[in-house]
Amino acid sequence: MKITRAGSNGSAKGPADWFTGSVRVDGLFNQDAPERVQGAHVTFEPGARTAWHTHPLGQTLIVTFGRGRVQRENGPIEEIHPGDVVWFEPGEKHWHGAASDTGMSHIAIQEVQDGKVVTWLEHVTDAQYSGGV
Repeated sequence: MKITRAGSNGSAKGPADWFTGSVRVDGLFNQDAPERVQGAHVTFEPGARTAWHTHPLGQTLIVTFGRGRVQRENGPIEEIHPGDVVWFEPGEKHWHGAASDTGMSHIAIQEVQDGKVVTWLEHVTDAQYSGGV
């Protein structure tokens, strides 16, 4: 058995290469090899969001606070709330973040394949975030 005490992994600012706006990432479990499943608690300030990205084995989000937005490529923007669980298929291009006027937190869980957990792509534009093209 291993107990990881709250706050023992520290918090990190979401890198500008991967996020727009103010984002905090708190690692929860298995941040390093050889672990196969990783988890983090991610907090987005209003309007903050990820860049477009994919996961080789998919990703599960469990919304814990606030109101957020998720979108897969060529799909509509969906609003998410506490208690919602979102699954992105392996290789599915997507983004997620907070609503424009409300912060959002979620737990993100993803599996590692060949040492890789995510492929970061281009930033979500303001027009895309707002529902435009």
